Amino acid sequence: MAQEPATRKLKIIAGADSFGCTLKDNLVSQLRDLSIEVEDLGTNKYYSVGEEIGRRVSQASANPDPSVETRGLVACGTGVGVGIFANKFPGVYAATCVTPEEAHNARSINNCNVLAVSGMLTEPDAAKKILQNFLDTPFKSPCPAFGSNPWPAEIETFLENSVSEMSGIGKSEEKVDVPCDLCSLLKNRKEGDFTPVDIMPGASMKIIRENPTSALVRFKAGAMEPAHHHTFGHDLVVTKGSKRVWNLTKGTKYDLVAGDYLFTPAGDVHRVKYFEDTEFFIKWDGHWDIFLDEDLAAAHAAAEKDAN
Repeated sequence: MAQEPATRKLKIIAGADSFGCTLKDNLVSQLRDLSIEVEDLGTNKYYSVGEEIGRRVSQASANPDPSVETRGLVACGTGVGVGIFANKFPGVYAATCVTPEEAHNARSINNCNVLAVSGMLTEPDAAKKILQNFLDTPFKSPCPAFGSNPWPAEIETFLENSVSEMSGIGKSEEKVDVPCDLCSLLKNRKEGDFTPVDIMPGASMKIIRENPTSALVRFKAGAMEPAHHHTFGHDLVVTKGSKRVWNLTKGTKYDLVAGDYLFTPAGDVHRVKYFEDTEFFIKWDGHWDIFLDEDLAAAHAAAEKDAN
């Protein structure tokens, strides 16, 4: 993988849990002082932060913008947990760095595109140096791991080939049929088990557990969920159909099909359009509730405007 052009704009997506948020805020200020574009996702559970930023960086890696390079910045108490969950996504190379030299090595050797830092172990001044090395170090450049000397030709060739080889790890051409509780539940569902959702035309729901609430949900093709929010965050997996989710709080949108997963943080205002008859499993972090932020007519108008 060749080094990115020097003119390519850098964008950083940042987030943290409650143990890393203060350090993350300091580093976000540093990035903005450097006139680097930052999308700050705020504070959430460490695994939710790692998941969201890992998924976003993975999407950017799979569909690269020729003018923008997207990287991630995650922080938790140790810097380890957020890195673990960011690394669950293809094309993501998250590294937990507690010294500037580690950040230098991670960029040079591993083409690290998500920096994970420790809010409990790393002082702000040290973290700023770590971040600066993460920003400034190109892939395959001389680094402390090799005495800051240029790489020999055979090692540079190894590094050049490593990114594509690493991205293939874990992929298999063989399909393995693994029993799944959710799949079994969906297979045995019956039409009469679903109750219409009065405030959402075209929607029906089967509650599986009351608190924290989990449910199977169906929407008819063409249906809309007007902009709304919940007291608790929720995870969902699409099992059939296709939908578009606009997270209005974060200014992002996601096109989801069968097999896709999405976490929406507590309080985030979001709108949804269904392109086909769609089913999904959803789990809230607490008892299900809903607060509408627009009416159905406004939702349809906004979706039509976005389509144009």
